[in-house]
Amino acid sequence: MPKSDLRLDILGTSFSITADEERAYLEEILAQYGAALERTQEQTGLTDPLKLAILTGYLLSDEVYKLKNRSGQEAEELTLDLIARIDEALENRA
Repeated sequence: MPKSDLRLDILGTSFSITADEERAYLEEILAQYGAALERTQEQTGLTDPLKLAILTGYLLSDEVYKLKNRSGQEAEELTLDLIARIDEALENRA
């Protein structure tokens, strides 16, 4: 996969990154982060860029953790349900 460059201009800071992702993907991630920063700022009233970036990163990490945990729980529930159905089907065959 070709490397893509992206210029970040966010919270009063500018720099460029290079990543092994498509440029459109990098731009989408930047837009998502920008939206998350706006939500955090609206909810907290923070204006300090460092505090805003740290709290937004923390909230996004919380969201990722909850999504991963929920996915694992859903997979476990589906697996247990499937096992129960198989057991029931085997009992009905006997």
